[in-house]
Amino acid sequence: MSLPEHLQVAIDGPAASGKTTVAHLLASRLNILYLDTGAMYRTLAYLALQSRTDADNEGALVRLWENSHVKITLDTASALGFRIDAGGREIGEPILQSNEVTAIVSTIAAHPRVREAMVRSQREIAREGPVVMAGRDIGTVVLPEAQVKIFLTATVQARVERRRAQLLAAGVDISAHQLAQEIEERDRLDRERAASPLVAAADAHVVDSSNMNAQAVVDQIAGIVARV
Repeated sequence: MSLPEHLQVAIDGPAASGKTTVAHLLASRLNILYLDTGAMYRTLAYLALQSRTDADNEGALVRLWENSHVKITLDTASALGFRIDAGGREIGEPILQSNEVTAIVSTIAAHPRVREAMVRSQREIAREGPVVMAGRDIGTVVLPEAQVKIFLTATVQARVERRRAQLLAAGVDISAHQLAQEIEERDRLDRERAASPLVAAADAHVVDSSNMNAQAVVDQIAGIVARV
């Protein structure tokens, strides 16, 4: 498949809709860069926990991000598709998906200045070349000029099943009931936050993955990319 030199594919959607897996697989198929922006917010949440920075202290969080010298190295051989290092330590998926990080990441992500700092970092990565980027405001805020915008959604039941399997694989055990509550609360916070609320871009292709496996979703999006 011949791709535009500066192709940008933005994949947005609610928690556990499958956007991370789909974006990773799509980037691998297209042989271009991949970044899950949610991992950046989770990294900041982890750093806040480690430094005992209040999740409600917007200014302190921005300073923490700017002073932590977080390095994101795109690495298709890693489980995430990239590596995240902060202070010389790699921040792996079990840490990013821990209950402690999950409990505060929405609060942290709701701060306008935190999101501004993250957007700056994300755009710097996108300028490096063709990219598939997944998150919650990629098509609306981070990469509003992206040639392909996808809004990936799924039922709560499907998302609970996927997230529980993901967490178990990472060594984190949590009940389906608790997970459903957390996902529904995360949905509410994402939709209602003042800064960059979760919403499909006007020109996004909406894809419901409830009854589709990841490969089928990738096939559908690859077909959209081929028409660019």
